[in-house]
Amino acid sequence: MVDKTTPKPKSAAKTKAVGKATPKKDVALLSGGNPQIAKGYGDEPVQAYIAAMPGWKSAVGKRLDAIIAKTVPGVEKAVKWNSPFYGVEKGNWFLSFHVFAKYIKVAFFRGAQLEPEPPVTSKQKDVRYFHIHEDDELDEKQLVDWVKQASMLPGERM
Repeated sequence: MVDKTTPKPKSAAKTKAVGKATPKKDVALLSGGNPQIAKGYGDEPVQAYIAAMPGWKSAVGKRLDAIIAKTVPGVEKAVKWNSPFYGVEKGNWFLSFHVFAKYIKVAFFRGAQLEPEPPVTSKQKDVRYFHIHEDDELDEKQLVDWVKQASMLPGERM
């Protein structure tokens, strides 16, 4: 049976994402299509979240995860509040991302200290966001630079 609520993904070439994934049938999608994944630590819950991301977002999620893992060897991973979190030590996070209906929101918890700052501000003083839409061209060089910088700053305890 074809899920007609999920739009057909366009070419992933523009986002430089790799592969296609179909959401697992047993994972509920919350408002905006965000996968409902149980809280957990390690790579397994993060990969379950990414596999359940609807449409084009799953390929971008795989690419984000690969970039973060390559940029920060040994990065700690978790799913909390239905979002993947990345840190240099368990419980001390520098980055997260979350699915919305029309984009993926990448959150840098100390983003105000990054140079240049990610473009979207937050109600929280230090947090900055980077939004990825379906047809956006992902500037991987800039993303890698932000990930490197963010991983060297004190993380957010959550």
